[in-house]
Amino acid sequence: MTRVAFLVSKDPVTEHGGDIELARVVLRLAAEAFDIRAICLSDEPSGELVTDVVKGGLRTLRVAQHPVDKLGVLAGSIRKRRSLVHVRFDTDELLEAIEAADEDVFFCEHSYMAESFIRSKHFGKKGFVINTINTESQVWLSTRGVLGKIEAPRLLRDELRVAKLANGVGCYEIEEAQMYRDNGVPGARFMEVTLPPIEQIDVSQTGRRLVFLGGRDWPPNEEAFHIALRLWPRIAEGIPDAELCIVGAKKTGSTDPVYPDRVRDLGFVDDLPEFLKTCRALMAPIRTGGGVRVKLLDAASQGLPVVGSGPAVGSLTTLFGMSTFDDDDAFVAECRRMLLDRDAAVDVGKQLYEVNRNHWEQQRPLKAVESLVHAALR
Repeated sequence: MTRVAFLVSKDPVTEHGGDIELARVVLRLAAEAFDIRAICLSDEPSGELVTDVVKGGLRTLRVAQHPVDKLGVLAGSIRKRRSLVHVRFDTDELLEAIEAADEDVFFCEHSYMAESFIRSKHFGKKGFVINTINTESQVWLSTRGVLGKIEAPRLLRDELRVAKLANGVGCYEIEEAQMYRDNGVPGARFMEVTLPPIEQIDVSQTGRRLVFLGGRDWPPNEEAFHIALRLWPRIAEGIPDAELCIVGAKKTGSTDPVYPDRVRDLGFVDDLPEFLKTCRALMAPIRTGGGVRVKLLDAASQGLPVVGSGPAVGSLTTLFGMSTFDDDDAFVAECRRMLLDRDAAVDVGKQLYEVNRNHWEQQRPLKAVESLVHAALR
């Protein structure tokens, strides 16, 4: 059986967030077809353990990730002529762990996790693929101000450089995969990975509650959070029992804004699937898109209607047939339709659930992961 080592930027046991949530799904899918283990960066001490992340247990080697040495990263970036991100995640400790491994294929979750592998003795001898997760260069350009404008071209250059060295590249955006192909990476492909279906929400039994979901330490979510608060008075006008719940960690160091009437900021909820059963629809007025879009995949896995912008939905419109609402008037109108027309919300939720259920019955997520690994074996 083919042995695959996953190089993961976060600890699959302790970390939360969209990228690591989908990484866990990919690990579970890969475990159905290959002998896998993980090498992950972690805030925990270095060491080996077996976890229940996948059925039968996942062998995991933690590599302690040290606090950012800003001056050291800057100096390395200048010396190596590489982006700050790609220097930050290229460490001697990770290199040592990779060189001690003997798998057939190394599967990098995020482009920057490839840097240490490329420096290793295995490069050119072992199979090597990248799952890009997010278009980091675009996110930096859109959310990091002046620094982002400086770093985005450097990040893109690094992303293209490592992609050209890999045997295969997977992306969660159709447009991103096309961008790689247009720039000399013919093996780049769209990864049709979604979250597996769970118990379907009975939308007919929900009240007039919308939910905004997402950790606000991620700049696109923080931006969308403020848009949601701005639009809410228009959405709720004349609907006295309408409610908006905000779910997700606040931005570190931020102060609470002035919340409009009937908005509750719940922060972290203990059982997200149970909470979503009380909601009529998910609203996602994202302006800066790209990547895994796990909050929308959460909704699809349970049949929760989604009111999303084009950047929020991205390539999921191809998978799920989702409509998008990009100007304020259209977005507000669709949110109001979900609140006021329960039957319409029920129909939208059922369709979304069925599309995702059929997607898994056809094993398309498993085939996507298998195909990317097999690209490294040709």
